[in-house]
Amino acid sequence: MAAMHDAEFLASLPVERRLALAYAPLRARRLWLGLFALDARLGTTVHKAAEPMLTQIKLAWWRDELAKPQAERRRGEPLLALLEDWGDDAACLGALVNGWKLVLGAGPIQPDAALEFAGERARACVSLAKRLGLAADDTAQAAQGWALADIGAALAEPVDFAWRPVRLPRELRPLQVLYGLAARNRGQGPLLSGPIAAIRAVGLGLLGI
Repeated sequence: MAAMHDAEFLASLPVERRLALAYAPLRARRLWLGLFALDARLGTTVHKAAEPMLTQIKLAWWRDELAKPQAERRRGEPLLALLEDWGDDAACLGALVNGWKLVLGAGPIQPDAALEFAGERARACVSLAKRLGLAADDTAQAAQGWALADIGAALAEPVDFAWRPVRLPRELRPLQVLYGLAARNRGQGPLLSGPIAAIRAVGLGLLGI
């Protein structure tokens, strides 16, 4: 049953995340799948928001559930089941909820809100690194760049961000792929924009460079 749900969550992800996840070592794969799937669910909730107040209630529900000890979380929600690999550290994924709440609302996203959004996603990714017992060097930088590219089309104006090379441990290879694709266009445009980007993704996935 878990494998079936995992396949459904994988199929629901944007193509660049599916590609990035293919390069995750086995011990890190479900942690990344959980983070990606939760972030995608929250993003869809915000993007399709017709009533901001109702959407805030939905986001608060996720934050509250994630903050509970694993044994006390709601049963029957497949995404919460996927996040069981996080244990009680799933509370750290509340940062994703905080980030999406920052960009909820009509109109273009202002630079300050975009940077705060990127910072919250970075906190979630740093928590994943720590869950794996890894140093978080460069993790925040990579997660921020990926986040800014992810919402690039909705920005009111370009965000001042220092794009620089990063090198992450193999367990963080999905983030290496996403950041590398984002840095290629300095966060402007789709991450996978043609065959050259796809070749770049494969190189990042296989070699990390």
